[in-house]
Amino acid sequence: MILHVEIAEVCGAHSLRLTFNDGTRKTVDLEPLLNGPIFEPLRDAAYFARVSVDQVCGTVVWPNGADFAPEALYELSAQEETMVT
Repeated sequence: MILHVEIAEVCGAHSLRLTFNDGTRKTVDLEPLLNGPIFEPLRDAAYFARVSVDQVCGTVVWPNGADFAPEALYELSAQEETMVT
């Protein structure tokens, strides 16, 4: 199965609650990953909140082109994690 993010909800200044196509739901803090020019705008909570799910690639994206691969998000330590059956 190719992993995709189906739902991304902002749940903190730099945290997302993600639902993956395998039923996994997890909340992750992306703040430690926001380094470098492409991710700098995401340090602003209002800009971070402009996240959306790219329906073609199945990952989270921002208007400036910043994104994270679904596999990388899946492997992050979860603040909270559940499996939907």
